[in-house]
Amino acid sequence: MSLTEVSGASTPDSTPGPERPAAEPSPARAPRRPSPLAALLVRLHFYAGVLVAPFLVVAALTGLAYTVTPQLDRILYADELTIASVGEPRPLAEQITAARAFHPEGSLFGVSPGTGEHTTRVVFALPELGDKQHTVYVDPYTAEVRGQLTTWFGSTPATTWLDDLHRHLHLGDLGRHYSEIAASWLWVLALGGIALWWRRRGGRARVRHLLVPDVSAGKGVRRTRSWHATTGVWLAVGLLVLSATGLTWSRFAGGNFAAGLDAMDAGRPALSTGLSGVPADSGGAHDHGGAPAGAADPAAFDRVEAAARTAGLDGPIEITPGEPGSAWAVAQTDNTWPVGRDQVAVDPADGTVTARLDFADWPLLAQVSALGVQAHMGLLFGVVNQVLLAALAVGLLCVIVWGYRMWWQRRPTRTDRRAYAGAPPARGGLRGLPPWVLLVGAPVTVALGWALPWFGVPLLGFLVVDAALGLAARRRGRTATPATR
Repeated sequence: MSLTEVSGASTPDSTPGPERPAAEPSPARAPRRPSPLAALLVRLHFYAGVLVAPFLVVAALTGLAYTVTPQLDRILYADELTIASVGEPRPLAEQITAARAFHPEGSLFGVSPGTGEHTTRVVFALPELGDKQHTVYVDPYTAEVRGQLTTWFGSTPATTWLDDLHRHLHLGDLGRHYSEIAASWLWVLALGGIALWWRRRGGRARVRHLLVPDVSAGKGVRRTRSWHATTGVWLAVGLLVLSATGLTWSRFAGGNFAAGLDAMDAGRPALSTGLSGVPADSGGAHDHGGAPAGAADPAAFDRVEAAARTAGLDGPIEITPGEPGSAWAVAQTDNTWPVGRDQVAVDPADGTVTARLDFADWPLLAQVSALGVQAHMGLLFGVVNQVLLAALAVGLLCVIVWGYRMWWQRRPTRTDRRAYAGAPPARGGLRGLPPWVLLVGAPVTVALGWALPWFGVPLLGFLVVDAALGLAARRRGRTATPATR
């Protein structure tokens, strides 16, 4: 959510200017003044909503585009990715030999055997490509090369382009700040909006009103706020998941998250690929490190695949050859629920399984993180996942538009007080907080600001701007005459 209470929770529900009803009955009692904590929350929600919402709009639009990448790949790269008929697969050695004849440069990075209607992917790493690779697609039933694409760890050029657009707008590390700002504040806006809407709608006795728009509200800010807040409540769980999973691979917060998992020994474990008398390889099948050095014997791939299948690795797999003297890693690559992420290490010389690492043996936090990333990418539940992500993106855009509309609807419309937007909610919430709230809240806020730098830096900016506005208002107040106040 972005602007649940930009209309000023500290004021009664009223619509300024010509939108006020012609004859409105006087209230039986004065409206309840908000608590200092609620006043502080609504002001923070206002600032964050107005200033962070543009980042969320970009994230929602680029994320919406990314949701259709599976279908886009099937349209753009049908010749490379799929085959029309199936039969008895040819040996991997024959398929790899055909791929090597088509692409003689580079080192063999990995092989994903084709299954069903999907082609075999033979991946080559070249120094000039950086973290990208050349993937040669081979018909597994005829060993005929179907084409070649420049990929990013399996992603096609179109998917890679849209992924880069969503993550950093094709601006590299500089662009990654935008997505981290969006992820760092999305959860704050969502939870803060729910708290403010809960307070406005009357608490536990009226829970159902949190989920149903106030259709009795007339035109104006009350109706807009009702749709804004109710839609945000429906989206809240999904938005919190997107925020958390987006932060796990962000530049700064993601690094702190990984460091925290390592400190708790809850990070993703690595498959041991060491053989007797040789130091264990620190990498895993999907750690996306550098390409293995040396030439891999194509005949060994059939031996390694057979050993992995015998060990119970079914479905799509990826075979990553290791350094000379080390085992090869074989990993399941099925990211659809229930996921297949088990791994084995196989001695390419004799096909002996030397180590095993099952997904069930990962630490719980590592499992949750991996599944959350797949859900964020729209892969975990297939088409259903894509539809849910698209609905979240569209819903978030609607919430933001309604938030800005409320800001506009609250603008003064009298001839002598016209403005393009409404005033911020009243100041003073921080000064009115009880000491114990400050004693508890200040360290928590500082800790969050350290763990999530792009939450802490903008928050500090909001406080500085707010203090400057307050100082300017007090100076104007000392020089103003009573008539102008």
